[in-house]
Amino acid sequence: MIFTSDLVFSLGLLGLAGALGAFYRLRVSLRGKARFDRTDKEGGSALVSKGMMEMAYWGLQPVGDLLIRLGLTPNAISYLSLVFGLFTAVALGKGHFGIAGFLAMISALMDTLDGMVARKLQVSSDSGEVLDAAIDRYVEFLFIAGLMEFFRGQKIAFWICALALLGSFMVSYSTAKAEALQVTPPRGMMRRTERAVYLTLGAVLTPVFQAITGMAIPLPMILALLLVAGLSNYSAVQRLRAIAESVKRR
Repeated sequence: MIFTSDLVFSLGLLGLAGALGAFYRLRVSLRGKARFDRTDKEGGSALVSKGMMEMAYWGLQPVGDLLIRLGLTPNAISYLSLVFGLFTAVALGKGHFGIAGFLAMISALMDTLDGMVARKLQVSSDSGEVLDAAIDRYVEFLFIAGLMEFFRGQKIAFWICALALLGSFMVSYSTAKAEALQVTPPRGMMRRTERAVYLTLGAVLTPVFQAITGMAIPLPMILALLLVAGLSNYSAVQRLRAIAESVKRR
């Protein structure tokens, strides 16, 4: 097996995830599950369990405390998420999936940490939520745009990217529309966290798959795109129908 830089980044991330899982299991055995208001409110789903979310929040607590000691504001952390999202797009466009997975992971962590830091500092605000939501859309666009650049000569893969982008934005649109109409939207599938997890995982696993099989095709990335494209569009249609019915009954 040839250890390229992409493979090293992928294996490093998988190793860190395994270590976090082992430490969290030890924590659960000694003190029980970590509980957070945010994870209790959002809950889990069939695609990303509540236990996974609790583990991630537990692991990020020391990082959030470090960012506070460094004097970073929640808005600054949000902008860092955007910067790493831009770097992710560049790496994906050049086919460096392992590096892109690493950068996307940092971007996603920053996206979680901005709200965590805001709550710890008690500076949460509507304007901060608007900034966070806008940056989320840009980061998600940048990820898929980088893939579209990479697949620009492959029509099928290119249009899978386009469908994944459409579904992602329609799920977010359905949530925004429900809030504007003062209707509680159904949870559905492929919300922002789930899309980020599966797209990032697809990027991380691609160098591992290529190293094991010797195949150049980025199959894990394509499968992740297919999953997001299919389930997000299905979820968006279901959510919009449910919202329309709720408004009609009201």
